[in-house]
Amino acid sequence: MSKNVVVVGAQWGDEGKGKVVDWLTEKVQGVVRFNGGHNAGHTLVINGNKTVLRLIPSGVMHAHVKCYIGNGAVVSPEALLKEIDDLKSHGVDAENRVFVSGQCPLVLPYHIALDHAREAALGDKKIGTTGRGIGPAYEDKIARRALHVKDLCDPEGFAAKVRANCELINFLLVNFYKAEAVDVEKMINETLAMAPRITSKICDVSHTLNKLMADGEQFLFEGAQGTMLDIDHGTYPFVTSSNTVAGFASPGAGIGPQKLNYILGITKAYCTRVGSGPFPTELFDEVGAEIAKRGNEFGAVTGRPRRCGWFDGAALRRSVEWNGLSGLAVMKLDVLDGFETVRLGVGYEYQGKRIDVTPVGAEMLAECKPIYEDFPGWKEPTFGITKWDDLPENAKKYLKRLSEVAGCPIALVSTGPDRGQTILLHDPFAE
Repeated sequence: MSKNVVVVGAQWGDEGKGKVVDWLTEKVQGVVRFNGGHNAGHTLVINGNKTVLRLIPSGVMHAHVKCYIGNGAVVSPEALLKEIDDLKSHGVDAENRVFVSGQCPLVLPYHIALDHAREAALGDKKIGTTGRGIGPAYEDKIARRALHVKDLCDPEGFAAKVRANCELINFLLVNFYKAEAVDVEKMINETLAMAPRITSKICDVSHTLNKLMADGEQFLFEGAQGTMLDIDHGTYPFVTSSNTVAGFASPGAGIGPQKLNYILGITKAYCTRVGSGPFPTELFDEVGAEIAKRGNEFGAVTGRPRRCGWFDGAALRRSVEWNGLSGLAVMKLDVLDGFETVRLGVGYEYQGKRIDVTPVGAEMLAECKPIYEDFPGWKEPTFGITKWDDLPENAKKYLKRLSEVAGCPIALVSTGPDRGQTILLHDPFAE
């Protein structure tokens, strides 16, 4: 009987999902991306070689695996083809192993122009988007004016829809945002020039997955961003534009929820956040700077420095609830090596009272002060360790308490960026 695993970020994104998906891909026949766009950044290190993926599922590094981009994701034709070409230049042939749902909304240059104009207009109150046009593309989807991948099969129809949309977009850009209009005809011509390579990858992802599952094939479902950035449940308005929780793998790929058998949440042994928004355990001292330095905490897509802080157990407890997590993958344990004291957030003080889970929305969270438990650090290095028993005792105590606070068992621990630097405690594909 086949078993399917969903991998989601359990914090604010950038937790290391790419490594885990790549590591687990050996047990599956396909990897499915079900949300987000090329604003994601999944960094893989295999035998010392670094690869950054944005839209293509991380399982592409395995030659036997097919990669599917489900209808819940948004697709930039330019970004997708660039990624395929970049992979080829590194010896990975993805041209005939990437399949795209025709129902994926397109990210076009006018979405990017609108994204930049809006962020500029917000000034100090900006959301902190990647500027890749993801939000405006999802906005068009909800407003029922989106162009989809399948529209590239009809050049005349595509051009007509773009022209109609740009009447509104250019009016807003010029008259409201005081920005430059987009060159509509140039955009149409450049996009249609890419169309043949894109349309050759169109696939009925939903039907294909359901059929292959019935034949016994196993799949990994790869989420983008992190739980706390979910459009419905996250720190709104400082969120992404899609649902990032595990349940969205079902509508985002067109498969029934009963076919999602194990939910693996990825969390760092500490916390990071990119962009604006409340972050209760954020550190502004030398410890925070040291964590950022050791963890190389810079965005894989934008290069922006990540804000760093101690582990937030109240946020992870909420993430366990929203996702229905079966297990945790704790990443970057080695970054905490050598600290005298390691702190673990177990709750918040909010208006004089203790609360044990992250409140919904940004306003309440901004008023929360973290409640910590302190643990003695460990001097022995954890880098590269592959067995639980070989970890320092203090590191094991810290991880056990982390699991208790989260209310979820640990399935694996990462002790370095390379695929092999992993401690497996429970195989998500095991019965």
